[in-house]
Amino acid sequence: MKKIQMVDLQTQYFKIKSDVDNAVLNVLESAAFINGPEVKSFQTELENYLDVKHVIPCANGTDALQIALMALGLEEGDEVITADFTFAATVEVIHLLKLKAVLVDVDYDTFTMDTEKLRAAVTPRTKVIIPVHLFGQCANMEEILSVARAHKLEVIEDNAQAIGSEFTFSDGSVRMAGTMGTMGTTSFFPSKNLGCYGDGGAVFTNSDELAHKLRGIVNHGMYERYYHDEVGVNSRLDSVQATILRKKLPHLDGYNEARRKAADYYDEAFGNHPQILIPKRTDYSTHVFHQYTLRILNGQRNALQQFLAEREIPAMIYYPVALRKQKAYYQESNPEDFVNTDLLLDQVLSLPMHTELEEEQLKFITDSVLEFLSTAQD
Repeated sequence: MKKIQMVDLQTQYFKIKSDVDNAVLNVLESAAFINGPEVKSFQTELENYLDVKHVIPCANGTDALQIALMALGLEEGDEVITADFTFAATVEVIHLLKLKAVLVDVDYDTFTMDTEKLRAAVTPRTKVIIPVHLFGQCANMEEILSVARAHKLEVIEDNAQAIGSEFTFSDGSVRMAGTMGTMGTTSFFPSKNLGCYGDGGAVFTNSDELAHKLRGIVNHGMYERYYHDEVGVNSRLDSVQATILRKKLPHLDGYNEARRKAADYYDEAFGNHPQILIPKRTDYSTHVFHQYTLRILNGQRNALQQFLAEREIPAMIYYPVALRKQKAYYQESNPEDFVNTDLLLDQVLSLPMHTELEEEQLKFITDSVLEFLSTAQD
């Protein structure tokens, strides 16, 4: 059996090696490394895939979040509501811009923002909501957008983990993750469902005005060379990464389907086990399984992780510490307001999830988990 990896980028690369290698060589020969035609072509192709008017590529997903916030003209101390259970980049950019992060609990079953806690968190200083489409499934955007409309708030979707997911509204309309709010952001970090071979990111919007502003911000605030109309940053997707993403984008739906197939195998193995809760798949969102995250209910999560490591099966804890308890972002809080987040911190365990998982590997992983839990139960 091939060695099990949390993410197998090498095997995925070998399947498209010729296309990728030739594309990269063409960029090297053209010497158009920054803002070249490959970047513009990728931008157009991603706009078409997402059915969104504007894609603004940038250097990474964290920059994408920061740039989106910068485009809104916020003032120091303005409040931005986001989830307590997610990666730190979401709150990191809020602090960098001297805004106030207001953290709320997540739904226990979906890992995404609890919309009732969101409603309760809105104050006169609230300006933005950042829902995180965690682990590959959309937050409840119909409810979130309803709150935003009621209070005239902007919505920036953190879509670093759910590109390709679709959200179905109650009227039957369907939108792609990242295209429903004021803006959406994503990361092209190599391990993402659509990943490059370095760093990369993008902002999405249907607003012509915001798109114009975003394009200036990513390029030192310039619309005309050496004329700086905005306070900007230097955050550009380079042509090598863009050409790689162009070769991978046509495979994205297939990649996501391969992840769902692996998730189906896991679901079948674990779905009726009394000590496991499998990821909930909502009626309103498709799931692209950036991560496959179990909840281990017997208090043996850490011991299970160690057992799997001894069998050379990687398993990760995303995330071990709530954002509100991180040293850099510490906030006084009432534990009763974060019951679900605090439960998840002790229960979640993510199993290997990528496009190249083979049935033999999946069987070894699932058999190992079940063996441990059977022993622990005895």
